[in-house]
Amino acid sequence: MEHFAPHSSVFEGWYSKFDLPSGGHVALVICSVPNATSLPPHMVSFTYYPKSGSPIFQREHWVSSIDHRITGPDNAFELLVPDMGSMNVAADSTTTYDLSCSDWTLQARTRDRTPWGNKKSTPEGWLVQLPLPLHWHVHTLDSSCDFKLDIPSLDLPASDQRCVASVHQEKNWASSFPSSHMWIQARNGDRGIYIAGGKILGVTAYILGYRSPDLDFDFLPPFAMCVLGISPSMKVDHDWDSRAFHISVQGLWRKIVVKASAPGDRGWFGLGSPFPEGHRRNFCTESFLATVEVEVSDRGWWGWKERRREVFEHASLEFGGEYFPERGDKGD
Repeated sequence: MEHFAPHSSVFEGWYSKFDLPSGGHVALVICSVPNATSLPPHMVSFTYYPKSGSPIFQREHWVSSIDHRITGPDNAFELLVPDMGSMNVAADSTTTYDLSCSDWTLQARTRDRTPWGNKKSTPEGWLVQLPLPLHWHVHTLDSSCDFKLDIPSLDLPASDQRCVASVHQEKNWASSFPSSHMWIQARNGDRGIYIAGGKILGVTAYILGYRSPDLDFDFLPPFAMCVLGISPSMKVDHDWDSRAFHISVQGLWRKIVVKASAPGDRGWFGLGSPFPEGHRRNFCTESFLATVEVEVSDRGWWGWKERRREVFEHASLEFGGEYFPERGDKGD
């Protein structure tokens, strides 16, 4: 199964985060709940996020439909949004974005792809075969792309209007978002840390991947899992009031500690999230001003020995569901 391509599920959502030369970002979400019962079924969310984190330009479009079309062999497909445009993914994963409305226009085309890893194609590994209520796929950790952007109401930096940007692509699908979740995405050159997880099926579970040229590993359940708040291998703490998240996971021979935080007074924007009844508005919130500290240790004869310590700035940090007490429809 090609995980980035359309499936038959309660919902499917594609997330693209573009990093721009100015230090700003664009977050684009295209998501559908085809058989939604009471809330909006189809969402295109566009967010332009300047380097400073303010002011944030955001539009959530509750469109009439989003058509998923297979356009060729080898899982080539297109997401077609009436009166707005499309996202087209070729068999070689080249992705072309061509979306426009009165408030904004985005055109982009990827040049390459950095997949999740050499040993497996998706963060979940064997877990992707299970009928979980939510699946998480990272299609590219970092792809360079030719990029054009226009927002008539903003005086965009010249470097963001037409440039070579980089894009991180993900997809979620299955039944619904979890009742509570966290998400981290941070990259600097050829190094990165990627985390997603929360409460699912009565347990707290996470998937974590660290990437660098000389150190490349993942942690999944059962190591990255708590039952009734108890785990011999994982500790996790989330604190919305201080906008901070901490997770520690260890296996037999390796341990990673990740600490993430972001300013509480600026730089946060809400996103709708898919559930069987449709999209719940403002169910999660993201900041691209996070600082993420990573410490990796290996087990030696006399205990843990530090192998890597680094800090990522201007990283992505997301609180969702019960971890985001201010969630809920803002009435916009």
